[in-house]
Amino acid sequence: MQFIDLARITVRGGRGGDGIVAFRREKYVPAGGPSGGDGGRGGDVLLEADPNLQTLLDFRYRRVFEAADGGRGGPNRRSGASGAPLVIRVPCGTEVHDRRTGIVLGDLTEPGQRQLVAMGGRGGLGNAHFLSNRNRAPERCTEGGEGEEWELQLELKLLAEVGIIGLPNAGKSTLIAVLSAARPRIADYPFTTLVPNLGVVRRPSGDGTVFADIPGLIEGAASGAGLGHEFLRHIERTRLLLHLVDASSENVAEELTVVERELTAYGHGLDDRRRLVVLSKADLVEPERLEGLIGELAPRCGGQPPLVISAASGLGLEPLKAAVWRELGLMEAVQSS
Repeated sequence: MQFIDLARITVRGGRGGDGIVAFRREKYVPAGGPSGGDGGRGGDVLLEADPNLQTLLDFRYRRVFEAADGGRGGPNRRSGASGAPLVIRVPCGTEVHDRRTGIVLGDLTEPGQRQLVAMGGRGGLGNAHFLSNRNRAPERCTEGGEGEEWELQLELKLLAEVGIIGLPNAGKSTLIAVLSAARPRIADYPFTTLVPNLGVVRRPSGDGTVFADIPGLIEGAASGAGLGHEFLRHIERTRLLLHLVDASSENVAEELTVVERELTAYGHGLDDRRRLVVLSKADLVEPERLEGLIGELAPRCGGQPPLVISAASGLGLEPLKAAVWRELGLMEAVQSS
């Protein structure tokens, strides 16, 4: 299945039904008077978060959505039928923007959550509405109103608590594959991961935490270079970032700096997000060099030494998970207090 996280659509509410001019014509009812009914209201267009959807792929093939029109009024003051609402299903985590102004109209994060995006037009009035002492036989009615029309941009932002970031080939996909049941593509060349991958990691309490593996960032990602700019939005909702740095690279400190600069340039609070620095591929580094790297990076990790892991051999994975649960637990305690 193709992963599509950006879509542009047009939504239109249904047109209201017209009112009519009619007069009561019944046996034994002299001078029955005006009886034209009102038109029905046009249908609304709504978005609904569906947990069974994972991508905006459907909107690649259909871009215009129109709700049903309201029915025309009838004689004997019968109102026209209201147009049925149109419910468009989108994945949980979809953010709705007005394309003309860029204003965020809604954020659908909970299953079943709905967002009204285009109202239907009001129904027209029949001539029965215009009866007065001065005009006992009005021959006037009004047309139904047009429904609203909006140009929308839908942006899917994955709902994950922990985001795994780093340069290409830092070991992000291998880590999420080892920690969860996710099966991302893994190879020994850059940009193996072309789309975000989600994996559920079990806590000691038995419930799960969603981890997101984001495609590798490179210098200039926040300005559109590489793949990072397209997917940085997916870590906006995360509460904790795991910043993986390849311990076997020639300049570990510089690689750490590159990603930090891109988080700051992208904004959206990512540079202030709680982050754990993790030295990956420790099995490829001599112990003496590893000790030197830990000491070199400790001042940049809030005085705490970076975590050391090897996803291939399983080294340090349990301490890593313990650190993640501890950080999330502290955040939950702060939020509840």
